[in-house]
Amino acid sequence: MRKNSNACYYSDYLQLSKLLDAQAMESEKQGAPAHDEMLFIITHQAYELWFKQLLFELKSVMALFAEAVLDDNALATVVHRLKRFTAIQKLINEQISVLETMSPQEFLEFRDYLVPASGFQSVQFKELEIRLGLRRGQRTAADQAFFYSRLNDQDRAYLQAIEQQDSLSCQLQRWLSRLPLLAFDGFAFWSHYQRGAKAMLDSDEAIIRATFEGDELAQQLSELNGTRQRFMALFDEKHYQKLLAQGQLRFSHDALMSALFINLYRDEPLFQLPFQLLTTLMEIDEQFTAWRYRHVLMVQRMLGSKIGTGGSSGSDYLRRNTEANRLFGDLYAISTYLLPKHALPALPEAVKKRLGFSLSGE
Repeated sequence: MRKNSNACYYSDYLQLSKLLDAQAMESEKQGAPAHDEMLFIITHQAYELWFKQLLFELKSVMALFAEAVLDDNALATVVHRLKRFTAIQKLINEQISVLETMSPQEFLEFRDYLVPASGFQSVQFKELEIRLGLRRGQRTAADQAFFYSRLNDQDRAYLQAIEQQDSLSCQLQRWLSRLPLLAFDGFAFWSHYQRGAKAMLDSDEAIIRATFEGDELAQQLSELNGTRQRFMALFDEKHYQKLLAQGQLRFSHDALMSALFINLYRDEPLFQLPFQLLTTLMEIDEQFTAWRYRHVLMVQRMLGSKIGTGGSSGSDYLRRNTEANRLFGDLYAISTYLLPKHALPALPEAVKKRLGFSLSGE
């Protein structure tokens, strides 16, 4: 018994009376309670609670990026919160294992009561994708058709308004473009880099010619030529714009070059936080892709070739979107442009001094 009626109490603080009374089984309303529907409801409610936390972390990160200057202390906070973001994603992915304790027949006991409700209607998940940088025009044709069609007018208007705002991807590009990494007085880094890239590709070609012959040789040389073309785009604005128009790249030229520079010299103390930022964003993308893939397998297991409760083609629809809905593909593409450490020119002391330990862009 509390002496102070205003003192914080566990169940009141967590509002457990609301939380634990929020599971209403549709099968029970129909007079045929299905045991596993409770698991289904609680698992998806847990998803939505974690989505809320992910949005809370993401919005705080985007608020820091929106400042005129992102100093080193703020950058450390950004990296810390995004790492928490990935830890939550891993937990969410593991929740699928709990759902998989339900057999397909047990799911069928209540599945029809859910129509037309569907994960398509998770506004928080859609908001996460939009705020991170996935826009409707980048989605597959089928996903574009389903993205808003299963939502009510209020939710549709809410998400459409968010699509008009900056995404984290846009903020990241602006931040990368402002970094003082592309021009140094008396140090023609990119000329050194271009020569190193040519030497590496020429070495690759020599290995290919010495190893393969016939059709296999032609195939390997064709693929190498494609890599050469990608390297050329770094130093040819017209070629780079062509890749942007084709959707092969999304980052601006300056943003990609800064990200590449950070990756090339990631061992330098002043680049360690920026490198952690870029790799953490890649992990966020990887975890979302893993979540989609796990979801595909679970839907295949539960439904086979049946349509989903939201009216899609079920697992086939999800499988097509797994690779298409990537968030930070340009950060993965940077590996194409990396050179061996021994091929990199050492940063002159004057350059290190100029950069110092601050990447605020001032």
